[in-house]
Amino acid sequence: MIGQSRRIRGILPYGISILLVLLIVLFAIRYGSVMIPLETVVLTLLQEGFGVPLGVELEASHVQIILHVRLPRIVLALLVGAALALAGAAFQGLLRNPLADPFTLGVSSGSALGAVTVLFFHLSFLGTLTLPFVSILSGFATLLFVIAFTRLVQRSLANETIILTGIIISSFLGAWLSLLVAFSQEDLRQIISWLMGSVGMRGWSHVWIMLPFFVIGVTLLLTTRRELNAFIYGEETAQQLGVSVTLKKFIILVGATCLTGAAVAVSGTIGFVGLVVPHMVRSLWGGDHRHLLPLSAILGAGFLVVADLTARTIVSPAEVPIGVVTALVGSPLFSWMLYRQYRTKKG
Repeated sequence: MIGQSRRIRGILPYGISILLVLLIVLFAIRYGSVMIPLETVVLTLLQEGFGVPLGVELEASHVQIILHVRLPRIVLALLVGAALALAGAAFQGLLRNPLADPFTLGVSSGSALGAVTVLFFHLSFLGTLTLPFVSILSGFATLLFVIAFTRLVQRSLANETIILTGIIISSFLGAWLSLLVAFSQEDLRQIISWLMGSVGMRGWSHVWIMLPFFVIGVTLLLTTRRELNAFIYGEETAQQLGVSVTLKKFIILVGATCLTGAAVAVSGTIGFVGLVVPHMVRSLWGGDHRHLLPLSAILGAGFLVVADLTARTIVSPAEVPIGVVTALVGSPLFSWMLYRQYRTKKG
């Protein structure tokens, strides 16, 4: 009975999270400039999307909007949100720093600089994979530089130093981004709208571009869930517990950077997802990375879909950049979480 009760408690967070995300997806498909009945959304997804022979006559315009306009946008938001939240949880666990995420560590800025360079110089040496490939490489190079500089200063990954280094590098890379934008002419509008973060005006092609890198990153990180639990107690303790510290650190860094670079390549820079969502999951269901990583990915996906729905409906028919929405929501939410954590420790 006790074992069965524990299994139920272990499954419950996944059930709640998945159900919540499914409901969010349905409502995100329904709402927009054209309101579509929820029944039509479900029938279209089942009959036209999954090929279930229901024999229902559906309006061609509704099918077009659902399957070719809103659904690819929502699927891309799911992938980007899951990638950023999962990467943030992995960085926080590896560096033992609750403020670590792709944005604060400078990885997002590095990936953005690589992606903007591709757009600015019209590079295409790998075809459609050029943008994510360069974005991932530049993000990884930025992370290695941040870690190397931090070790040079203190010979350890001190919490305050690595965050300060990440902020400094982000500012430096931001200056280069501004320089490229200043030199842009015909591509100016495209680059600026991309930098503010968006999953709008993206089709299934962007989903297929991101998907292989997403699968690689998720696979690498989920195979290191137990090792991340060991890293909480420090690298020396992890090594004493039998963890191959150097190899596992490299795998975690590659996986998290792969997710960040791919997300930035298709959606631009979107902050606070990798910072807020892991904290939310940790406060609700604990810090065990065996559950923290997958739950962060699930709720991160839902969080970004809600942010995107807000971005395209709050001032309709105009659209707010999704990065603006995540910052407006994420900043006060994260401040409140830090305050509550401080009060709890003080108490």
